[in-house]
Amino acid sequence: MCGIVGLFLKNPALEPALGAHLAGMLGVLSDRGPDSAGFAVYGAGEPDHVKLTLRMTGAGDSRPFVEAFAAEIRMPVQVTQRRTHLVISVPSDMAEPAARAIAARPDELQVVGTGRRMELYKEVGLPTRVAEDFGLAAMAGTHGIGHTRMATESAVTTAGAHPFSTGPDQCLVHNGSLSNHNNVRRVLLREGIAFATENDSEVAAGYLTWRMREGASLGEALEAALSDLDGFYTFVVGTESGFAVLRDPISCKPAVMAETDDYVAFGSEYRALAGLPGIEAAHLFEPEPATVYAWQRH
Repeated sequence: MCGIVGLFLKNPALEPALGAHLAGMLGVLSDRGPDSAGFAVYGAGEPDHVKLTLRMTGAGDSRPFVEAFAAEIRMPVQVTQRRTHLVISVPSDMAEPAARAIAARPDELQVVGTGRRMELYKEVGLPTRVAEDFGLAAMAGTHGIGHTRMATESAVTTAGAHPFSTGPDQCLVHNGSLSNHNNVRRVLLREGIAFATENDSEVAAGYLTWRMREGASLGEALEAALSDLDGFYTFVVGTESGFAVLRDPISCKPAVMAETDDYVAFGSEYRALAGLPGIEAAHLFEPEPATVYAWQRH
């Protein structure tokens, strides 16, 4: 059944507390998805730099890899390690050489996300433990999304955990199931979209990446999804500058939103929102079926 959360901050004064609020929201929904969890946070980014979030497939010291990686691309790199994940910042013009160096180590590293501002973490385990292991509560940023997974159609693995990212600074979390994802996957593969798993949610992320690559805005890509993606779903999507929500035309999956002058929040259940500041005065509503809700940073 899974649980989804999202928080988009309008008030910059709340940005230092983004991770703390998002961690609380995820923890409340642990019983909706106790087998794995993940989240993406849009924090500070350096001009003309790209962050690569990597998952180490084996435990241990990352220094040997970092030293070899720096020698391979012939420049020092900035690295932050959070448990099983590394965030490596490289100049934008070195992103392709960096990707090739990482691809040469498939048994050691997996790319889970890239972007100027996005960092993406996911792992097997209770959502509260995953959030704690990665230090979510201490992270700052403008917006973030998260997911608690109950694996009903595939194995409990880190690769199967959400969010899924198939484009720079873009990621998606999904509650539901797509019935035509294999057909859509074949189309997207021909269009050059690469996939790391067989998960239907990764197909949804790839579909949005493709539409936006073709020139659509996030809102337009989600509108097109209503025609091209069959099944039942609630999507919460993050991009470098925005946050969006879409439910399918039937909308059998639970969803509630809250908006104040300070933030917009999404939760699969109201209890995920109950601890947010000023929630008692928020405009609470259930997102309408087949309706795109989107907010952008200014």
